[in-house]
Amino acid sequence: MPEVPPETSVWQRIARDIVRPSRSQLVVALILLLSGLAVTMQLAGNRDQRYTTLRQDELVAMLDDVTAESRRLESEVAELERTRQRLQSGADASAVARNEALRRLDALELLGGTAPATGPGIRVTITDRQGKLTPDILLNTIEELRDAGAEVMEIDDRIRLVTTSWVTSADGVLTVDGTRLGGTITIEAIGAPGTLAEATRFRGGLVSTIEGERVGGTARVVEVDDLRIDSVVTPQEPRFARPA
Repeated sequence: MPEVPPETSVWQRIARDIVRPSRSQLVVALILLLSGLAVTMQLAGNRDQRYTTLRQDELVAMLDDVTAESRRLESEVAELERTRQRLQSGADASAVARNEALRRLDALELLGGTAPATGPGIRVTITDRQGKLTPDILLNTIEELRDAGAEVMEIDDRIRLVTTSWVTSADGVLTVDGTRLGGTITIEAIGAPGTLAEATRFRGGLVSTIEGERVGGTARVVEVDDLRIDSVVTPQEPRFARPA
């Protein structure tokens, strides 16, 4: 009788196991399925947890801010559409293009931190009497505010936070962009006040972290109708990047 090639025998066994799995294989598959479902449910629960812990008035305030932001974006889209139509019409196209370029330049200067800014937002005052505030907590606070829509931020009326800002600890003293901070830190952020304030009050967020056992300090959040941020940064020429 001719011998079956080893490769053919291996593939035949694999095909047989797929068509007629053993009891142990079914048990392993069931365990993997249940584990996958458990992980999926856990991730979904963690994602929604920050919303389920909010009070009704907090959810209403958040919804109002999201609605206002949506209307603002719709208005901006409509304005851009009108600008496009004016450019395509040929009437005063050069003037329209010049005004649009200036408007975009103003927006880039705000985002880049090279121009002062004003607008509504929040003021966060952190008091760290025990010196337990760490760079990662402060950095998380900055990122949470950015995620909540903060457009311009400043620390202690002198440090403009931009995409290249960095936070470290030198000799136990917090340092941001090379400037050492004291025991009381003030962060001002321009954006939708209600949304920014709620971003600091989530369980596990800024307020609970600062006032918990890990830091043992205080965090005061105040909504402000008209903030003014005057600190600016000097733009740095890129060392390696060039326009493509």
